[in-house]
Amino acid sequence: MKGVSAKEAALYQRRREKVYDWMAREGVSMVMLEDAEGRRDSNLRWLSGQPGDALLFLSVERKAFLAPWDINLAQLYANADYLRPYAEFERRPIPACEKAAALFKIPRNSQIEIPPVTPYPRFLRFLEALGDYDVICREEGGLAVTLEQMRAVKDEEEIRIYRQASAITDELIELLEKNLRGGKIKTEYDAVQLIDGECRKRGCEGTGFETLAAGPERSFAIHAFPPSTTAPFGSRGLSILDFGIRYRGYTTDVTLTVAAGPSRAQEQLIALIEKAYKLALGMAQPGAPSLDIAAAVDALFARSSKTMPHALGHGIGLDPHEAPALRNRGDNTWVLAPGMVITLEPGLYAPNLGGCRLENDVLITEQGPEALTASRIIRL
Repeated sequence: MKGVSAKEAALYQRRREKVYDWMAREGVSMVMLEDAEGRRDSNLRWLSGQPGDALLFLSVERKAFLAPWDINLAQLYANADYLRPYAEFERRPIPACEKAAALFKIPRNSQIEIPPVTPYPRFLRFLEALGDYDVICREEGGLAVTLEQMRAVKDEEEIRIYRQASAITDELIELLEKNLRGGKIKTEYDAVQLIDGECRKRGCEGTGFETLAAGPERSFAIHAFPPSTTAPFGSRGLSILDFGIRYRGYTTDVTLTVAAGPSRAQEQLIALIEKAYKLALGMAQPGAPSLDIAAAVDALFARSSKTMPHALGHGIGLDPHEAPALRNRGDNTWVLAPGMVITLEPGLYAPNLGGCRLENDVLITEQGPEALTASRIIRL
């Protein structure tokens, strides 16, 4: 097996260096990250390259220890100073943590931080087993929040991947429109199958999340339930297609609306959404508080006696929903910065009209917003 390249290893090391610096400032000697069923954490992949199902321990002495469930996969994808199969520790986090502390020679009474999602009964077991250490489990001020802030601004490699992923996404949008106009997509499931198959042909890991395809009878829902059926798609009225592709771990997230013979009221809905999207894109400048952008769009809708029932957008990355938030809520303190990749997705929904949403992925640059994808309203 080839394993990671020297360039990839250097990338993961640079990311870990940021964590090591934070640990030194915080007085934390060791941290544990866990990606497991029920407790997924893509920070582990961001810091080591391991796709998932592993424990990652970092020492303030700038060493990384990875305990993967699948050692063969780790030897192919992961980078760490020490690598041991999770089976050596009975696939249990506490024995692995004890081994990591011994390997790193963590001094007694030192702080060891474990994930904030650790269930309380397990936290108590950590306290008992690692009695020689100060085991902490926190959200505010902890590593999880710090990593959220770090990952909100993408590095050069992540931006390069996003440009590639966005190009593939745009290819699929063009193919979807071609097949809609050619009558090859007749049902919601037809659209879902095309996306899933074509993204894999282009080297993607799959879709970034379950594709939401809702024909005119179901597009009134923000997220249709079930996500797709064999009901007509692209027939008379408004249909919504919300999808993303996962490329080298990173997911895109776009929504297009298909308008077939829309009524006058539906055309008004479409025009309002397009106006809101244009407003949001123009305001998405570096240094802009994201709350202000969301509030401006909500105000635009309010002037037409409309209410958007969801946030204006969100950050994207290894997870479909990441920081920063773009919502009109008092606790939103995010300010847009160069390197952030966000979605802008104004949407309105009504049982008698159906729904209309327009969503694209946008990179914040020093010069302003750059739309990476080309989702749109498709009129048939």
